[in-house]
This record gives sequence, C-alpha cells and structure tokens, in this order.
Amino acid sequence: MYPVGHGQQGPGPVGPPGQQQGTVPGPIGAPGTLGVAPAPGVGVGLGTGLVNPLGQTQLPGPLTTLPGLPSLGTMITPPGQTTLPGPPGTLTPGGNGSPTLPSMDQPHFTCPRRPNLGREGRPILLRANHFQISMPRGYIHHYNINIQPDKCPRKVNRDIIETMVQKYSKVFGNLKPVFDGRNNMYTREPLTAIGTEQIELEVTLPGEGKDRVFRVSMKWTAQVSLYSLEEALEGRTRQIPYDAIQALDVVMRHLPSMRYTPVGRSFFSSPDGYYHPLGGGREVWFGFHQSVRPSQWKMMLNIDVSATAFYKSQPVIEFMCEVLDIRDVNEQRKPLTDSQRVKFTKEIKGLKIEITHCGAMRRKYRVCNVTRRPAQMQSFPLQLDNGQTVECTVAKYFLDKYSMKLRFPHLPCLQVGQEHKHTYLPLEVCNIVQGQRCIKKLTDMQTSTMIKATARSAPDREKEINSLVRKADFNNDPYVQEFGLNISHNLMEVRGRVLLPPKLQYGGRTRQQALPTSGVWDMRGKQFFTGVEIREWAIACFAPSRTVREDALRKFTQELQKISNDAGMPIIGQPCFCKYATGPDQVEPMFRYLKTQFPRLQLVVVVLPGKTPVYAEVKRVGDTVLGMATQCVQAKNVNKTSPQTLSNLCLKINVKLGGVNSILLPSIRPKVFNEPVIFLGADVTHPPAGDNKKPSIAAVVGSQDAHPSRYAATVRVQQHRQEIIHELCAMVKEHLVMFYKSTGGYKPHRIIIYRDGVSEGQFMHVLQHELTAIREACIKLEPDYKPGITFIVVQKRHHTRLFCSDKKEQSGKSGNIPAGTTVDVGITHPTEFDFYLCSHQGIQGTSRPSHYHVLWDDNHFEADELQQLTYQLCHTYVRCTRSVSIPAPAYYAHLVAFRARYHLVEKEHDSGEGSHLSGGSEDRAPAAMARAITVHADTRKVMYFA
Repeated sequence: MYPVGHGQQGPGPVGPPGQQQGTVPGPIGAPGTLGVAPAPGVGVGLGTGLVNPLGQTQLPGPLTTLPGLPSLGTMITPPGQTTLPGPPGTLTPGGNGSPTLPSMDQPHFTCPRRPNLGREGRPILLRANHFQISMPRGYIHHYNINIQPDKCPRKVNRDIIETMVQKYSKVFGNLKPVFDGRNNMYTREPLTAIGTEQIELEVTLPGEGKDRVFRVSMKWTAQVSLYSLEEALEGRTRQIPYDAIQALDVVMRHLPSMRYTPVGRSFFSSPDGYYHPLGGGREVWFGFHQSVRPSQWKMMLNIDVSATAFYKSQPVIEFMCEVLDIRDVNEQRKPLTDSQRVKFTKEIKGLKIEITHCGAMRRKYRVCNVTRRPAQMQSFPLQLDNGQTVECTVAKYFLDKYSMKLRFPHLPCLQVGQEHKHTYLPLEVCNIVQGQRCIKKLTDMQTSTMIKATARSAPDREKEINSLVRKADFNNDPYVQEFGLNISHNLMEVRGRVLLPPKLQYGGRTRQQALPTSGVWDMRGKQFFTGVEIREWAIACFAPSRTVREDALRKFTQELQKISNDAGMPIIGQPCFCKYATGPDQVEPMFRYLKTQFPRLQLVVVVLPGKTPVYAEVKRVGDTVLGMATQCVQAKNVNKTSPQTLSNLCLKINVKLGGVNSILLPSIRPKVFNEPVIFLGADVTHPPAGDNKKPSIAAVVGSQDAHPSRYAATVRVQQHRQEIIHELCAMVKEHLVMFYKSTGGYKPHRIIIYRDGVSEGQFMHVLQHELTAIREACIKLEPDYKPGITFIVVQKRHHTRLFCSDKKEQSGKSGNIPAGTTVDVGITHPTEFDFYLCSHQGIQGTSRPSHYHVLWDDNHFEADELQQLTYQLCHTYVRCTRSVSIPAPAYYAHLVAFRARYHLVEKEHDSGEGSHLSGGSEDRAPAAMARAITVHADTRKVMYFA
C-alpha cells in the first residue's frame, strides 16, 4: 500500500508551507530532495498494492498532530478478518494480511466511500430528471430462458414469450412475467407448476407463408432480493446488488419494448406530427431515454428526451436519389458511374429492405451488395421446370415471371440475403424497412441540421420531460403494477451549490487578474502570463489567389500583429516567406524548403480553403515529420477578420510556441498544490460506428509545471475498440520523467488522473488494470517511489439533466443552470464518492453536467477540495477564455487522440471528408501506424494539439 503520509490527512497542509508571496509560483522544496522514502514504521507493500499489515497502524510522527484527522476509511472485510486502517479503498486483507485476489495476478480494488458532503458555494435549488421509485420488499424470481432456433431478433423473442405466457396458463396462472428479449425472465411469485426443474414448451408464431415453431426451455435460477437492494440504498451495505437493479430495469422496460423501437436504453417511435429530414435518406426520430439508477435511500428512474437518426422508410429508388443528389430519377438515363455505385453501396449495404412486387407478401431481406451490372445485364443461373439450368437476366426474369417491364433496367440490382445465394432484386421493387437506426457517422451538414432540430432550452426540455412522464403513465402499466412498483410524477428536487470561480493571473507589465462571470472572461487589456516573441514566421496560402487576394493577406497580417501585440505576444516584422500553393502534395516539399532556408523559423500560418485534405497533411508533416509549429486559418477568416477570431488564433499560437496564456491565481488554489503534484488526463477514442478495422487511439497528457498550465502528450494506437489503455505504464513513466525534467528535479508526491470515456459497466475493469499500471510506472522509476494516486472517471455521456427551481437563477438565453453548479446529494451514488459538476455556461440547448466518480483515492480528498480543484481545472483550457465542461487535462487527451487520427490519414487515399478522417489506415501494420502517430521530438515539448 502507499505509505499513509502521502495522503492529506487533515485540513492543514501536509509537508512544507506554501511559498512566499512575490515569487513566481513554482514547485516547493529543494529540487531532487523529495520525501519519497516511506516514513519509518509505515508498511510499504509491493507494486501490485499488497497490504503489508506490519506496522501499518502507526502513523508517521507529524501527521498524528494534525487537527480534525478523518478516520482512515473502513474496509469491507468478510467476517472474522481483521480490518487494517488505510486509505479509503484499501485492499481487503485476508486473515493473514494477504489480499483476497479475484485472479492470480490482479489485486482487487474497491471504490472509496464518500468522505463527506461538499459545503462550499452558494446554495441553489434544482430539479433533476430522476423520478423516485417506491418498491415493495420481498423477492423477485429469476428464470433462465433458452429459445431454439436462437438467432432471432429480440422483437421476435418477445413475441414468442408473450405467446407462450398466454398459451400455457397452467404454468403461468395469472402472473405477468417480464422478459429482456434474450435469456432473462422475471416473475413476482415463483412458478409453482415447475418448481426448480427445467421445462421445455413449444410455441408457434404465424409466419409469412408458413408458421414458425420454437422450443423454449425455462429454468428457475435465483430469487432476487429487494431487501438487500434496500439495505444498499440506505448505505448499510457497500455492495450494490446489481441483479436486483437489472430485474427492476427489465420490469420498467417490458411494455415500452413491445410498443416502441428500442435503441440502447432509449425508445423511439416513427415521426407523428413532425418531419425533420437530414438528407441522404435519413430523418430525425424523437423518443425517450429510460434507466433505473440506485441513489441515496431510493431507486430512481432517469427519464430524458432523446433523438437519433433513422433511415426514412421509402422506395429504394428515392433513397438512391437522395444519397447521390439526383433531383429526378428520370434524369438518370445512363447506368451509375463507378463512384456513384460505390457511394450508394456504402450507404445501403447492411440495411433491411422489403419487396413490393408480390402483393401482401412483403418479404424482408438484408442488402449484402449492389451489383456492378444493370438489371438488364445482371444474370443468374435459373432452374427450369425440366431440370435444366440457364443463365437469365434479372430484367427478363421479372418480365417472364411477374409480367413486369422494369422502368429502370439500366440501374443496378440489390444483392440480398447470403452472398453465395445470388439473390438479386431490381431497385424499383424494394422499399427501405421502417425503424432502422442509422449508426453510421452523420456528415457535418446532417449533424448541424440534427442539432437545430433537437436543441431545446432548459425550461422547454423540462416541460417535454414532464409531459413524457405523464404520457408514459407508468403507474398504470400492468407490469409495473404486477411487481408493486410506484413511480413519482415529479422531477426530484435536489440541493446544489454554485462554486466560486477561480481568479486567473495574466502577465505583461500590467499583471492583470481576470474574474470569470458566469463561466466567461475576456483578455481585453490583459497580456499573456508568458508571451512568446515571434521573430521569424511564414505564410503558406493553400486557397487560390482569386479567393484570398494578396492585399487580404497583407491586411490579415497587420490585424493579427495588432491583436497579438496587445496580447503580449509580439509578431515582429513581416513574414519571411509568403507564397500560394495547391493541394496536399505541395505541403512537404514547401515545409522542407522552409526548414532548411530559415533555420530559426518559429511558425507557419497556413490559409485553407474550407474543408480540405491539406489540413491532415499540414499536421502530419508539421507535427510528425519535421517538427514545425503550424497554425491553420480558414480563408473566410482571412478575408473578413474579427478581433474575436484573431484573439483566439493568438491563444493557440502562444502555447504552440511554448508560451503560457494564464495561470490559476496561486493563493486561491486548493492545498493539494502545496506539494508537487502531476495532473494526468486520459482518453481512448474509437473509430466511428460501422468501422471494424481502424485502431482505437489512447492518449494521456500530463502537466509539466506547478500552475498547472503546460501539458505534454503521449499517444498510442491500440486494438480496435479496446477500452483499457494498453500501454499506460510506459506512458505514465514518460510523463513522470518529463515532469521531473521540466520542473528542475521534482518528483510528484501525488498523481491525479482524470479518465474520460469509461462507462459504468467498465469501472472496475479499467481501474484494476490502469491503477496497477500507474503504480508499476512509479516503481519502475524507483523501487520506493510510491506517490498517492487519485483516479477519477469523467462522464459526459449520461442522461442526467439539472434545471433551476427558481426562474431567477437561470443563466443565459437558454435558461440553464449557472456555471459552477455542483450536486453530490439526492441523485448520486448511495455510498461511493461521486458528484455532478456543470462547469460551463450553456449556450445552446440544455447543459449536460459532467459526472465525476472517484474510483481510487490515496490522497484523502474531502468533497469540497476535489470539487473545487476540478472546477478550477476547467478554467485552465488554453483555447478559449471560458470555463469548459470537463477539466483541461481530460479535454487535452481528447484533442491529442483526435489529432492522431489526422496523423493516420494517408494523403493519397484522403477523400477530403475531414469528419470521417478516412484514409487507408485499415490495412497498415500496427508498427507502421505507431510510427505514423509518433510526434517529432521538437513538437513534443509544446502543446501542438491546441
């Protein structure tokens, strides 16, 4: 275990007092003399986190005298085992002091308890879209279901079980079982007719053409205790019985799953009274999200409005016209070109279609391909009545068999079903089946249309949620009644607090301070904390000279110099080079020329003509090949400059050249800053849905100074869709070494990591691997180096929304909760350390508060300190003068991973579709991809990703 003594035990600072006023804030203590050796008498375990019980109870000297020492966290120990004091979330020691390991090589971690409730900030009354569920005591009975044949979609499985319950009343009596569509069925009372024996029942569904017969085997597996769930909600036990939560979830979903189209945890129904086309054969469907969540004292039902893109149910001919931008199908007299066919295939492959040429028999098929040949030429082997096989074209077959003369014999066919069966259908007899969700990435245009159609101000969203709950009428759902549940009609009232924003220190002669108001401040009259002087710089214009004229470039240069001068980042003199260029092929030769011709060149400003493959190439060459700082700017922003845009450019340029824009005012930072501390941000980004080859990209950034303002990046490619950061140990080791070098010899006493992109189901899995990896990194540097680690997961993808109870508290045009709103009661975890913090000012739609869950904490943070720290870190993001929605390190990790996607784009294959970041990275060897994302040594020293 980490020595107690690296934790913050009481309210007072541990270690040396804060530095004297007037010095530049920097790390404290003499370089290289950190107290990393454990205090005497404190058991130091192995790297895997084994507890050494000997001497563990002795606290090192000075700490015991601190006032208000909190208890050292209790551990859950099986009866008859000793409990050793240790930081919250200590391993469970066995009777002999060895932890109980779930597997041979991995220690088992439990999340820390909530240390206390936050008190700082002014109180605010809120409503959350969580609705209380009252539930009975007693048991729910769980049966395992197996349906043969077993490859059916959930919808069919539900029909099978529904039919079975009605048909076999001897077995089910008056009970109303609920079913999850796969293998789990729950009943309120046990099925006495079958006891615990497995039984098999036969169920027949009327099919298209012929009936389908299924065999359902059913066996009692467990009784699920609602009493133990109640105990957990009241905080009497630490383990939450997820089996009971799952059972309640299935009860709440049973009826809506039969009424609507389920997608994940949401339900959608076809548009009624609205129509929001997105183009490309897609449209918006509105629906609602529903999930059952444990909270303090009560189970909650989380209800939210949601929207997603579906494929329009329409004739395939019309779908094709939308995808290919054909105004009128009659204009398309010629067969499709290769590129048209490829584009159409990409969109329709995998979709379900139904046929229209057989009257009421509308068989459904899945599309597996689009033929190269048109219907009048595409042939297949047709078996004649006399047993002979002849080649017959699709057009002729339809004429002979259905007396149908095809209207579009020159268009291709759809190949449907299994590839080897060669089933072809002309486009004109097919319709897109209703209710298919679009999982492919939306284009930028579609995304913006979608946001316009779905953004709702907070008060409007609250109204919609209210009417949804009234319409859903849960308490009259026969299944909800069967299981004795009752759902409140009102949004949950919760108490929140609005934290005070930190002051920001600027530099220059005036050394101004900025105080954010409602999440925003500005730089007028302020200069960068450390501004860079730019003496040699170049302009490369990839927009044609008719779009961006020379005088426009000149004017842009003057305006930029004026603004940058005001900001304390003087750009001195004219650019040493200013030339026009075209296309990605010219990037590398030009940059190589610049690098040799102007050895002291600091920056290349690149003007781009809108969306273009040049961007990816500029970043590939600048970041990874030559190590040159580049700043791209859109042609429209050069032709029409605005102080806002230019000022934003300066924020980015300054940090790319190693400057510091602003820092948190040292005197108001939390006490964790009293000793050297490193902040890490980590994220894994996965390729878009539907892609099954591209790698996932893991990024970790680490702070490099005491402010913290400068961050360094490490990035790796890893296996497709792997959530755990595979090489975290090596990455953290790099960061600790970089921190040591850049601070002049300090080793962090504490490591605080904000981990983005982990869903609840993955918490323990990720913690297990990644906490162990971080510890291993420390021990590899020095066997006795054991800094305290705090591991916090940041989640933005959840459906909790908060609304002001009092209209006067609403902030901005969209009526959102004010920046700094924090909630850690009422809707949070029954016993663990989590909280919601909305750190940003909502501009459009309803703000989504970020959810923070502490999975491990060697540093004994109190709620106030961690909430305050998190809020302050949201103010250190360099790209804007506003507080952002997640802490800067987590945001930077996301930017680094996103930039690495661009580094993987190969210029020959690029389609110019920036949002898809296409490119041939599918077939490259992992080693080649690892090389492609390796950033040049000179670039690594600065925040190139800003």
